[in-house]
Amino acid sequence: MKDLVPKNSSIYARHLIGRVRHLMLLARQKELTQYHITPNQFNVLQILYKLGQHATLAELSIYCYRGISNLSTQVTKMEKDGLVKKSRESPKSHLLKVELTRKGLACYQKTKEIKSAKMIMSILSEEERQELISILKKIIGENE
Repeated sequence: MKDLVPKNSSIYARHLIGRVRHLMLLARQKELTQYHITPNQFNVLQILYKLGQHATLAELSIYCYRGISNLSTQVTKMEKDGLVKKSRESPKSHLLKVELTRKGLACYQKTKEIKSAKMIMSILSEEERQELISILKKIIGENE
């Protein structure tokens, strides 16, 4: 294969991070196919489970790192599938609350173990995984 990106550049690091992300996403999609949900839908289920009852759409968007309009579209689809329920505190309220349904909770419980990521990361030692986590946190500006 032809080298399109110089191996000593920060662009190459970005390229490799993108490839790893893509491979992990494909593996997770394959893993979730039998449950008829996407990795993004799983992410919403997981965040709702961890936040507890009645998380707002705004809270969800913060934890999902996605815009409210995109997330709103996804949550509407998930509501049609019976995974979540949307509600307002009062008819005039602008705050949209989202909660897991029984079906959503059952789906989360079945899919919460991420076997694909464990398999992919198993080629690294525990020390290498911790080093990778530390480096990635440094890149995104997250304090340790």
